[in-house]
Amino acid sequence: MDKKALPTDVVLSDTKDMLGHISMDRSLYPGTYVDIKGHTYQVLVRRHQYQLKLGRYYLHKAVVHVKETQLPDERTLLNGTWVIGDINCSYNARSELVRCAINPTGPCRECVHFTPLSPGNS
Repeated sequence: MDKKALPTDVVLSDTKDMLGHISMDRSLYPGTYVDIKGHTYQVLVRRHQYQLKLGRYYLHKAVVHVKETQLPDERTLLNGTWVIGDINCSYNARSELVRCAINPTGPCRECVHFTPLSPGNS
């Protein structure tokens, strides 16, 4: 195992079933997607576990809670983060986890509540 890779337990959020153990070589922050055994999961929560060795605490492993999902069709790169939906709508949450409060399941292109951003609001 690479020294920079962090041992990570992957837990299915709703059933608390352990999906597996991986060596995390990249940041798995809430909202990111990960493929495990041919299925796509979205990270909901990331926690760290520390271990006391020789009077100091060291990062021992991470635990990520995920839900099974599909990659959304409507994603936009905004300031280095993939957000769900059309960011030109004033109701868009600009989040990796939720599209908007009015139409959270989408799609944006058929939404009757689509309201373009006013020029001063970006």
